[in-house]
Amino acid sequence: NHTVSGFSEEEGLQTMVDEFSNINGVKRVLPRLKFGAIVSTGDELVEMMGWGVEPQRELEFTDLANNLAEGRMVEKGKREVVMGDSLLEDLNKEVGEKVTIVYNTAFSSLKGATFKIVGKVDSNLKLLDEKLFYLPLDIAQRQLYLDGQTTEILFELEDQTLAGETDKKINELLASKGVADKYKVINWREGGGIIAFFDLAKNIYNIIYIFIVGLASFVVINTLIMIVKERTQEIGMMSSLGLKKTAILKLFIYEGTAMGVIGSFIGAILGGIITKFLSTTGLDFTQAFEGMGEELIMSTIIYPEHSISNLIFAFFLGVVIVSLASIIPARRAANLEPTDALRDIE
Repeated sequence: NHTVSGFSEEEGLQTMVDEFSNINGVKRVLPRLKFGAIVSTGDELVEMMGWGVEPQRELEFTDLANNLAEGRMVEKGKREVVMGDSLLEDLNKEVGEKVTIVYNTAFSSLKGATFKIVGKVDSNLKLLDEKLFYLPLDIAQRQLYLDGQTTEILFELEDQTLAGETDKKINELLASKGVADKYKVINWREGGGIIAFFDLAKNIYNIIYIFIVGLASFVVINTLIMIVKERTQEIGMMSSLGLKKTAILKLFIYEGTAMGVIGSFIGAILGGIITKFLSTTGLDFTQAFEGMGEELIMSTIIYPEHSISNLIFAFFLGVVIVSLASIIPARRAANLEPTDALRDIE
């Protein structure tokens, strides 16, 4: 109902795409034409979603080339489609066969066209595998009577964290062309509830992380207090022989720091090995995401990031936390009176 057709009829869509591409920080601009469609299998009507795309740009942006289980991507100017493996199974079709697709045109009239199936996608993404088919953008525009129009323009940035700044630049350009009220720019973080879910999950994991660090600190404090308790006589003897409180304090802080260095080093190594393994095998969250619907355009297999910098940070954080935690029992040991400590000698 509301298409992207350019800044004006004279300039057209391609001029808009070119000017958007010149915005600092924009890596790639992808026009897409999305529409609903159906195919009759004789027994039932299979509902689908068509994406008219510029084939080369789409391949550069997505991982589609690696997800093509069979065949190839569609080519500009050719009446052909690429479909998901589950969708092909529902249609009882194979790569190389033809399929007749029915859809609504821009004039709300039903129209059917026959396309050759040139590729099969197996992506582990429900939407792509079960509902979606790709076709060349120019063919989609011609079939829907939407020449020079798309339903959206997707921006890929050099740095996704600059999305807020970039959408301001896009809005400024639209305003300068007098079409600010005609188009809406949507930041990727506003594109769906799944982003808010991940933000919430990140906060939860940070709280869990803080809890674990705090628990580790209590374990260290408890361990060192037990050591102080067991070495009360030794501390009393050292004090009676003239060892100053600051020296006793340093002694137990050094001992706690040594525990932190050894424990953090072993933890970082084991954590690095496990993360490296999971970064290649992945964590399967298929069942967890089952109820989130077909609009979830992300893999249900999540691959943790193996980062040396994260391991180094975790190591030093462990050392610092344990060293700070050791101050409490170290102060307790340093404040022991020699006479009280020596009373425990049998």
